[in-house]
Amino acid sequence: MAALAWLLIPLVAAIGASLWGTWALRTRRARGDGPELVGYARFREAMERSTTTTSVPGS
Repeated sequence: MAALAWLLIPLVAAIGASLWGTWALRTRRARGDGPELVGYARFREAMERSTTTTSVPGS
């Protein structure tokens, strides 16, 4: 009977992992990459602006 209890531990862990994986993929698919790409584009624009308008001190 103790051997069956030890076999249940990985079984419960596998079921829990599959449920978590399903949930994680569901939320990622619903969101998409749109907000991340827009944020990255704004970051790139800000970095390009900061390098072009920087003046050299002492000149």
